[in-house]
Amino acid sequence: MFGIPASEWVGYAASVFVGTSLLMSDMSRLRIINLIGCILFAIYGLWIGAYPVAIMNIFGAGVNVWHLLRLARERRVNAQAR
Repeated sequence: MFGIPASEWVGYAASVFVGTSLLMSDMSRLRIINLIGCILFAIYGLWIGAYPVAIMNIFGAGVNVWHLLRLARERRVNAQAR
């Protein structure tokens, strides 16, 4: 579309998600949106053969998942304490 390769569209979408995540004040929302951006950047990196980009974003996705699980656990503990 518009003469831009599909791989670049994935890269642009990833940039939008990561950039948008920086605007979030809610940590869960930030982590979810950033996770989507990391996954898209990992796909983009693999697609174009930029393995350092893919590896770093796979790591970033894992960090986001870890934090989301931690936040969910904290919410459960707080809900039980009430």
